[in-house]
Parts: sequence; C-alpha cells; structure tokens
Amino acid sequence: MVVSSLKLQELIQEIREAKTQAQEREVIQKECAHIRASFRDGDPLHRHRQLAKLLYVHMLGYPAHFGQMECLKLIASPRFTDKRVGYLGAMLLLDERQDAHLLITNSIKNDLSQGIQAIQGLALCTLSTMGSAEMCRDLANEVEKLLLQPSPYVRKKAVLTAVHMIRKVPELSNLFLPPCAQLLRERHHGILLGTITLITELCERSPAALKHFRKVVPQLVHILRSLVTTGYSTEHSISGVSDPFLQVQILRLLRILGQNHEESSETMNDLLAQVGQWWGLVRCVAL
Repeated sequence: MVVSSLKLQELIQEIREAKTQAQEREVIQKECAHIRASFRDGDPLHRHRQLAKLLYVHMLGYPAHFGQMECLKLIASPRFTDKRVGYLGAMLLLDERQDAHLLITNSIKNDLSQGIQAIQGLALCTLSTMGSAEMCRDLANEVEKLLLQPSPYVRKKAVLTAVHMIRKVPELSNLFLPPCAQLLRERHHGILLGTITLITELCERSPAALKHFRKVVPQLVHILRSLVTTGYSTEHSISGVSDPFLQVQILRLLRILGQNHEESSETMNDLLAQVGQWWGLVRCVAL
C-alpha cells in the first residue's frame, strides 16, 4: 500500500514555513521517506508526482540519487505527464559519470521517431543537456533526420542538439554538413541562430567544413545585410537593433571564414564597413 504524502505545493509551503534549518531538514527527511516508500510499492499513477517532489528537494541541495531509476521508468511510460517529469529528472539527476544515463538511449530513440512534437522536444532537450559521446554516436542519425522536419519547434531543438553532438564527437561533422545549406534559407530567427552556431562549431573543428562553408559567404552577407537594413521589428529588435544576437553570431562566423582567405574577405568587406557605421550610429543615439 502506498504511503500517503504531501502534494508538491503542500511540501513547498511546509518547507517555506520552516523557521530553522533543522525544521526544514525534518520536513524533507519525512517526505523523502514517504517518497521512497511510494517508489518501493511501485505505484505507477503517482510516480511522476513523487519524482517532481524529489526534484524540488534536489534543487534545495538535498540527496536525490535514489530517484534515478524512477526517471528511466517514467521516460519509458507512454503517458506524456510521466515523460515530462521523467526527462526533467534525467536532466537534473543523471550525467555522463553514471552508467544509468545510457539506459535511456533506446527510449530517446523511440521518442524521436514517433512524430509527436512535444515528446520529440523533451527527448532533444535531454540529449543536448546530458548526452554522452556514446549516446551522441547512437542517436546522430535520428537527430540529422529531424533537422529538416516540417515543425519549426522540432527543427530548432534538433539544431541545438546537433551543436552539442559536434562538441562531444567532432567526427560527426560530415553527417551535419548537408542539412546546413537548406537551414540557412530559414526565415525563423531561432532556427537561423542555431544553424549559424552549428556551422561555426563545424568550421572550428573540421578543415573540410571550413572549406565547404566558404561557399556560403555571399549568403551570410545577404542575411546580415537584411538584418542591418530592415526596419524595427517588435519580435526581434532590441533597443532599435534588429536581432543583435544573430548579427553577432554571423559576424563571428564571417571572421572564421574570412581568415587567410582573400576571396571571402573581399566579399564581406563592404558589408562590414556598413555594419560598423550602423552600430556606431546606434551607439550615438543610445548615448
């Protein structure tokens, strides 16, 4: 029989009402005992509630390692409410130093291929947060397929996951080269920012990628010129500057592509002068 325990909101309230550190520890120890008992009894309906409380306890700095296997069970569940808490728990409680994180590889692979955007997003976030080199090798093909998914929500998360994979396993660079050219035609600024970051990582780690992406310098120049000359946009402008984060990331990539390459440097010279004048004007107006 499952031991009755507090709801998450009630636990938070009791912890906040504790007058001393000793009282707080007493509340947490008592509730952790209830959570352990619930896990032992194997109650599937309330497992996600118990793990949510344990994650709150973990964020307060108390031990929560006994919830690691429960994360795996929730991730394998077909219910979205279970998967949501399970993936959050995996991101908080698991890392590369623990063998348990490898056990979720199959679950992530299945979730990436089932076509439900919300679940694909959870799986991608988890993989980009705590995916080890071994996991990245096993799941690289699934992520590569999602880079050209119709959903912008999934594409954006897939691009950021690809960035993590390249940092973990640089030899995967060739796998992600082909989709980048198509992703550069994106109008979604979030996806475009992630794509520029991905290309930057590829160029920094692979001479072949650096040579490959020097061909897209005119396209990058066109994107940056559009950002510099576009009017005010409530969605992307900050202090009168159109998407400064994307502009800075493109400039960083152009620096890498133009280094020791005269043709690329010539292509971007006029634009860089225009960008410099524009940023100087913005600074003067701000002052």
